[in-house]
Amino acid sequence: MEPSYRMRLYILTALVLSGFGVLLTRLYDFQIERRDEFLQMVPGNSTVSVREPGIRGEITDRNGVLLARNLRNYEISFNLEEIYKAYRLQHASDPSLKRLRKNDSLERADDQKDIVKIVNNWTIKRFDSLGLTKNYNAGALRTHFLTHRGLVPFSYRTDVTYDEFARCAEHNLELPGVYLSTRPLRQYPYGALASHVLGYIKPWEPADIPESDKRKFDHYIGDAKGIAGIEQSMDKILRGPEGQKKLLKDEKGHVIRMIDYTKPGIGAKLTLAIDARAQLHVENVIRRAGRAAAVVMDVNTGEVIAMAAIPDYNPNDFIPSISSARWKSYLDNQKMDPFSNRAIKPFTPGSTFKPPTAISGALEGMSNRVFSCDGYILFGKIKIGCWIWNQHRGSHGSLTLPKAIQQSCNPYFMKLANTIGWKAMVTGFQLVGLGKPTGIELPDESSGTLPGSPAWRAANPSASMTPAITAMLAIGQADAMATPLQLCAMAACIANGGKYYKPRIVKSATAADGHRLIEDQPVLKVDLIESGVKPADFELIRRGMWMAVNNPGGTASRVKIPGIELAGKTGTAQTIDDGKKSNNSWVICFGPYDKPKYAVCVLVQNGGSGGKVCGPLANLILRGLFAQDDGIKLPLKPQSPVLGNTNRIEEIVIPKDDPLATPGSEEAEGNGETGEEVENLEPPTPPVTTQPIIPSPVITPEVDEDGTVIPRAQPVLEP
Repeated sequence: MEPSYRMRLYILTALVLSGFGVLLTRLYDFQIERRDEFLQMVPGNSTVSVREPGIRGEITDRNGVLLARNLRNYEISFNLEEIYKAYRLQHASDPSLKRLRKNDSLERADDQKDIVKIVNNWTIKRFDSLGLTKNYNAGALRTHFLTHRGLVPFSYRTDVTYDEFARCAEHNLELPGVYLSTRPLRQYPYGALASHVLGYIKPWEPADIPESDKRKFDHYIGDAKGIAGIEQSMDKILRGPEGQKKLLKDEKGHVIRMIDYTKPGIGAKLTLAIDARAQLHVENVIRRAGRAAAVVMDVNTGEVIAMAAIPDYNPNDFIPSISSARWKSYLDNQKMDPFSNRAIKPFTPGSTFKPPTAISGALEGMSNRVFSCDGYILFGKIKIGCWIWNQHRGSHGSLTLPKAIQQSCNPYFMKLANTIGWKAMVTGFQLVGLGKPTGIELPDESSGTLPGSPAWRAANPSASMTPAITAMLAIGQADAMATPLQLCAMAACIANGGKYYKPRIVKSATAADGHRLIEDQPVLKVDLIESGVKPADFELIRRGMWMAVNNPGGTASRVKIPGIELAGKTGTAQTIDDGKKSNNSWVICFGPYDKPKYAVCVLVQNGGSGGKVCGPLANLILRGLFAQDDGIKLPLKPQSPVLGNTNRIEEIVIPKDDPLATPGSEEAEGNGETGEEVENLEPPTPPVTTQPIIPSPVITPEVDEDGTVIPRAQPVLEP
């Protein structure tokens, strides 16, 4: 045998042996080392982990009336990835959809798999025989599939009846990728009642999924989140713990059985300080105005018994999503600002700032000081008049503090403010909660504006507290701003003899296991007597407010209720409304005088005067509250939202046959003489307020052409 031949044979043998060794190595690699990896690629059973949202806690009023609850809601959703895979097991190719896409600024035709055709022909077609078919938005389904594949289920129907749910469950094994679930649906049983207090929730969005959960779950269903009101501020404790379900599926996507299940937990139960009956009563009273707010507080605890604002909205409109037509109606009414809780928004307060000016003076020992009213005061070339000068060219002469409060005399309080100085004014105002948020458990509460405070000086670095600005602070004009809640809390402090309690709208919160998360406990923030106000001096302020209601010529005489002694103070503040001169009309009051229980604040935008507009409203509010205390139950029923208006209101007259009017109401009206107006000033500066940020809601997708799977009725042609 020639050497060359032997060499070739040797090489060939070596190659065969080498190839055999490589083959053995690869076989070992495939069959031993990577066995588990390749077994997973073989069609077979699989485990799927599904996240379920927690159950949101209920919200009740102080008496246990349910204000926000959960209804059982049946839902059908699609796992589009599983539907696609099940379809491909029986079909060689995908139905395609021609799309135009941009590439280098050029539009090019592109074929994409059409998940809509698969769903319509593979899944929904099977629903026909079960009577479960419903039109839907095919465009939303396509986007969902491209964006989320199988991680997030596509919600097909949320309006499933129990019978439909049972029918679908019976045939569920025949429907791969179809999920049935029973989930709580938020409901507000009384509609728009206390809508600004309660707020509303927004369905979860796939963008909210944490990265860690994307790795933990195969399918993810998130929690709804609070968007406004208590639903937002208490969102963390209202949410229940998540649940987890583990399912065993075969290679076709059919569920074999559930192998593990952790039920979703229930969030905390919130008990509000609100009295639902009193709330409805207050809302109905202020609906006599176009844009208004009212707050009622328990003067001895700081609890908010009612907080109303109009216009308002129905939070049920957002559950589970809002129709585009309904959302448009809200946006068309945006000028009325229906989502704004006016009770915690700032407005020019007018003469309701005279009681805190009196408190500031009392801290400086000035309560017994007499000042003279000559009808007006000049600050340079600016003349600030008293109402009696503006209306009758008159003056009040020498006044004591109670008489000045009764007559609402501008010069008295402007002189008092400049006698004690702006720093003492700021100190006194801050003690009764002005110029800072009260801390109530609601989002977006305004701090108002207190000229001379650190916040005001920071916002106006070139400004200084001149005598004119100090005088304007005393009568609640110019930069001064306050919320109805702030003024009600201040009135409550005056009512109870000097104790300033933090306003509370959450009475308590209890976890599902019975553990108290929030205790029902009043929070005393300031005691004015301990801060330096003499009890006798403080009583002068209370007496002045009593005189404003009960003595002839008092500016708050229309608050009066025969047989019950009340005290109050009105305010009429110049402002700008929609580019025109206008007024904010106010009243603050409390009663009964000797044993006070309630403090009330009413605000009406574009009102003629505090006495003639807000006085009668406060009168009706208090009548209802005292009637309920006497055992007469106020009504309670669902409330419809009110649109509101910008109409000017010069006076509100309570008819004799009004359900809440009682004999003696004519006597209670008094002369209603108020005139907290400012004359010979530059046009008032528009209040610096920010438009509320309205979160974009989840809009219900409208049915489109590809999603129209139920044949539309054809018109019948007459012969």
